Parts: sequence; C-alpha cells; structure tokens
Amino acid sequence: MRIFRAGALSVVILSATLALSAAPSYAQSAVDAAQALASALDANGGAAATPERIAALESAAASGDAMALWQLGVMYENGEGVAQDKGKAFGYFAQIADQHADTAPRGLEAGIVAHSFVKMGEYYQDGVPEAGVPQDEAYATKLILHAASYFGDADAQFKVGELYLDEKELGDNPIQSARWLSLAARKGHAGAQAKLGNILFNGDGDLEANPIEGLMWLTVASRRAVGTPDAAWIDDLLNAAMSVADPEQRKQAVAMADSLGTQFGGL
Repeated sequence: MRIFRAGALSVVILSATLALSAAPSYAQSAVDAAQALASALDANGGAAATPERIAALESAAASGDAMALWQLGVMYENGEGVAQDKGKAFGYFAQIADQHADTAPRGLEAGIVAHSFVKMGEYYQDGVPEAGVPQDEAYATKLILHAASYFGDADAQFKVGELYLDEKELGDNPIQSARWLSLAARKGHAGAQAKLGNILFNGDGDLEANPIEGLMWLTVASRRAVGTPDAAWIDDLLNAAMSVADPEQRKQAVAMADSLGTQFGGL
C-alpha cells in the first residue's frame, strides 16, 4: 500500500493551500451520489452488503470509479457488511486522492475526492499502525487544507476553522477561524454555524463580539441540527447565548435567522 507524501499529490496540496478558490455550489452531492449508488446495487434499496453488491462495487473500483472506491472505503471503515479493516479503508480513500487529486473542484466527483482528503487527514492525525500509516499531524493538516481550499469542502473548512482555535495546530487565531467557519456555515454546515455563532456572540481576542449575528447563526445551526448527533451541544451553545442576550437582541437574531433560513431549506 502506498503512502502518499511526495510527487504530484504533494504539489497539488501545496499549490492549493496558497489561495482560496471559489467553493463548488454542490460539493456535497458526490457523497450523496455514492450512497445512492450503493442503494441502487441493493435490490431492497437498503444498506445490506450482499456478495453481489460488494462484487459490483469492487468491479467498479477496479476501473477507478471514485464513487465505488468511496463506498468501499466507508464500508471497511465502519464494518458495514464486511469485517472492519481501517487499513483497507485508508487504501480506498488514498486511491481516490492519488488518482483524482487535480480533479476539477466543480463536478460530480469533487465532493468524494474532497471527503477522501479529509478522511486521509483524519487517519494521519492518529496514525493507522496496521496499515503502516504513521501519525503525522502536519501532513494531516495539509490534506485537510487542500480539501478546504481547492475543493471548498464544507467539512474540511469546518475542521480548518477548528484548527485555527488550537494554538497547538494552526495557532489561536479567532479571526482566521471565523473566516473559515463562515465559508462552511454559508454552505449550511450546522457545526460551523454553531461554532461561528459562538465566537461572534462572545467575541474572542481581536475578534470583536457581534451578539446579534452570533445569535442568528446559533439559531440557524440549532434548527439545522434537529435530529442529528450534533443537536445537543449546539442547543447548549444556543441556550447559553439566549440566557444572556437581551430581548431586542433575541428578536433581531431570530428575524435574521428566519430570513437566512430560506437559503437552507426554509428552516
């Protein structure tokens, strides 16, 4: 199994981190398409991994199909219908990143490629000993930055925003954090909306507090997160802000959230 640390992939990563490109308007659609492909391969439309479905995915993956590679990577990562094997999962994600590193940032495959860079970054953050993948936080950051800047991936931009709040990572820089979180928030990323709202509501270092805008983002995030694993911590942030905001701030923030919510499915 190859470990991607030099050559064309590294050149692409380096160039991508130097400038922020325009974010694709449908960056997440490729992952949805991969999941739809997996369901289509199952006659029942469910998640059961039959031998026929796995064989179909492996056949498509052998031809370099990014969606099939992604689905197999997720299956082996989570042990869905196959024995959990993070080494194999890493291999599939790495193959996508290696073969499609310079794919156009707009298009059906862009989201899957971006998510694969994020997955690789997560693996390098902790290391995968059974796959011969060492822990390398600096390289993990480069991979995530590539997904965030070149592909405009919302999950990656959220992670970069968090990295800029950690002095052990990209440094404690609330202004840069807010910049990246804002990019993801405007794509409808609930976690980024909540973190951005919290920073804006309270202020942080050189970032001046803006309670109304902060409360607006927290409100939007809470509405988007209903029924998701993130709902509890997002609601905690919203409730904490609401408890200290004055009535006029709450009124204006909710009105702004109602207006902005039309961009995110009428929330």
